[in-house]
Amino acid sequence: MKVKSLMTHHVHTCTPEDTLAHAAKLMWDHDVGSIVVVDAEGRAIAMITDRDACMAAYTQGVRLADVDVAMAMSRDIVTCTPDTSVSEVETMMRNAQLRRIPVVGYGDELVGIVTLGDLARHSQERTLAMALESPALSRTFAGIVSPRPS
Repeated sequence: MKVKSLMTHHVHTCTPEDTLAHAAKLMWDHDVGSIVVVDAEGRAIAMITDRDACMAAYTQGVRLADVDVAMAMSRDIVTCTPDTSVSEVETMMRNAQLRRIPVVGYGDELVGIVTLGDLARHSQERTLAMALESPALSRTFAGIVSPRPS
């Protein structure tokens, strides 16, 4: 299975010139823990997490509105393509201890993101499908959903 079949297509982004307050507001408004940082051409160049923003402002003793994203973003970005296999992305996440990986097209433009949540949903669907193939479980489900005898 490929990443394109389970990735999140709508990705919230910011630029290095945006403030940490702007990035934090995006994260809060969209209930996400990180934002992909893009350049003027829409290429993924970094990531900023809620922790990055808080720690940068705290350690500098300044407000989020007074610090640019560029000061706190993680430039060591790991990306994949829509055609990367799910098992390869799982390995990338495990090895780099990442919860999210931006998905880039062949021109390096941001086209999506694959998250730990996406992988968990995929795993849950796979587990349910395997469980439904079990004859004993199938009989149990059939018994539960069958009409009661009158």
